[in-house]
Amino acid sequence: MLALRRSGSLNNIRHFPVVLGQVGWWQRGSGTYTVGDATNIQWFEGAVPRVEKEARLGQHGCVLWFTGLSGSGKSTVAATLEHALAKAGHATALLDGDNVRHGLNSNLGFSAEDRAENIRRIGEVARLFVQAGLITIVAFISPYRADRQRVRDRLLPGDFLEVFMRTPLDVCESRDPKGLYKKARAGQLKGFTGIDDPYEEPQAPELMLDARNADGTLQSAPTQAATILRYLRSHGYLQPPVSGFGSGSSPTCRELT
Repeated sequence: MLALRRSGSLNNIRHFPVVLGQVGWWQRGSGTYTVGDATNIQWFEGAVPRVEKEARLGQHGCVLWFTGLSGSGKSTVAATLEHALAKAGHATALLDGDNVRHGLNSNLGFSAEDRAENIRRIGEVARLFVQAGLITIVAFISPYRADRQRVRDRLLPGDFLEVFMRTPLDVCESRDPKGLYKKARAGQLKGFTGIDDPYEEPQAPELMLDARNADGTLQSAPTQAATILRYLRSHGYLQPPVSGFGSGSSPTCRELT
């Protein structure tokens, strides 16, 4: 028997049996139900369970959710981390806030409602990647705690790793890679996070990366990425599932930590 891992968001069921040698999929009952505005739908379980995908990749799928002010280093550290993981032979996906707004979220602005929808959509994409066994790196300002919590709640315990780029506003402004702080200070850009729109810092992130060393010098992106790599190694994310596939249940959060 294999055990499938999935989010318990619909009914808190996390393990679905698949019998080897029989039909290659399993459907949850014969009834349909409603999710949001969608009616008459039913969850369909694929033929290859997540634990098998992870075993083949030699890793545990997870979301590394980078959050912080514009200019805090999210994208730079995320790209540096992905490069290091790729060199080590790991399968990744990188989702950057600006890149996603070129396509999937091009119809969204920066109102509170649109920002919430922006995070909801990318959270669902990240969830799909995690179920495929990928180490999914997400770099979004994502200023509101409630939006980030909703993404966490859609994933299994241990699948969502919040990475807080704790970079002071003055450092972010000094970088100002897109000139947005200058525009916001001049009143040319309204609703800019950190200036006239709030950023709600994480209260208990899995990882918090300070911009400065103890001596006041700025940390480099490779140094910050190395901190994340050490966390992933020490918590078992860069190893195949404990049981392998075909020999038992997929690991629980407690086995990962």
